Amino acid sequence: MVAKTPRYYPAEDVPAKTVPRKQNPPKTRASLTPGTIVILLAGHFRGRRVVVLKSLTSGLLLVTGPYQINGVPLKRVNQSYVIATSTKVDVSGVDVSKFDDAYFAKGPSEGKDAFLKPESDSKAAVVSDDRKTDQKSLDEALVKAIEGSGEPLLKDYLHARFTLTKNDRPHKMLF
Repeated sequence: MVAKTPRYYPAEDVPAKTVPRKQNPPKTRASLTPGTIVILLAGHFRGRRVVVLKSLTSGLLLVTGPYQINGVPLKRVNQSYVIATSTKVDVSGVDVSKFDDAYFAKGPSEGKDAFLKPESDSKAAVVSDDRKTDQKSLDEALVKAIEGSGEPLLKDYLHARFTLTKNDRPHKMLF
């Protein structure tokens, strides 16, 4: 039976009851396993080749250059902004258990208040000493894995940028 439309409407709008829904993180592509070398497509480091360390619970990928090879620090990247290559590195000896989404959360001073401050008060971004030591320890293990991979030019491959020229056909390329 269909409910009858009320004859009188309330003077004020009654807010509809909404139930907050928890979004599930996206599934990681099968080609993006730990140790896969990927090409970044957007952002400050576009065109750089980086190593995937793990997939985070938010659905983002944890990647690094390593920093001492190509200057890309430990960072989170959306998987839609990378191209997976067929090259892999054994990262089983690299400990990434301490890195999660909370590690990259901004502190209270970096939030909305810092955004609204005048530019004269703001300073250049400063990387904490903890992050620097984490990056160094991660780089040591990763560079050791890269050198021990048996590929003599893998370091040069990671250091080189990926570019396309006029006659390149990316849809026909095999990465």
